[in-house]
Amino acid sequence: MELRDEMVMIVDGRNHPIGAEKRSNMRLMKRFHRAVYILVFNSRGELFRHKRTDVKDIYPGYYDVAAGGVVLAHESVEAAAERELEEELGIKGVVLSSLFDFYYEDTGNRVFGKAYACVFDGPLRLQKEEIESGGFYSIGEIFSSMDKEPYTPDGIYVLKRYLEEKTARLVSRPDTLS
Repeated sequence: MELRDEMVMIVDGRNHPIGAEKRSNMRLMKRFHRAVYILVFNSRGELFRHKRTDVKDIYPGYYDVAAGGVVLAHESVEAAAERELEEELGIKGVVLSSLFDFYYEDTGNRVFGKAYACVFDGPLRLQKEEIESGGFYSIGEIFSSMDKEPYTPDGIYVLKRYLEEKTARLVSRPDTLS
């Protein structure tokens, strides 16, 4: 099945499931839907950044800091995160840390997102249909490249919120360095 023909869970403006549609129609009609975002770090604290292929239905050719994708019809958010991580990067069996839920909207995207993070040091198997290239980079390297390269705005939202919440935890509990 082609990606555009996948059946995606459609939700209402309060994130309640109301049906399913083909991905292509969901994009065309700008329907509310669910998606997962996984920040993949290595043990050195570097974040996996990848370049999306030019055939992606949203943000083609952009850089992205999160693996992930849409939640399919009749799929739980957790199952979608595990599926997307394995499909896109070949990662399975890792512990996914739940970060936060959010709503993101721009001209082509109305999504209720769930953000996760994981640590992975093994070999990656990039999904050639969706990922052109990728590698691990420091957060500083990623931020300094943002003025030169296009990045998915929803992925950057997830990264910035993750960093803000991590900083807030450190400020409220300075004895915690994780």
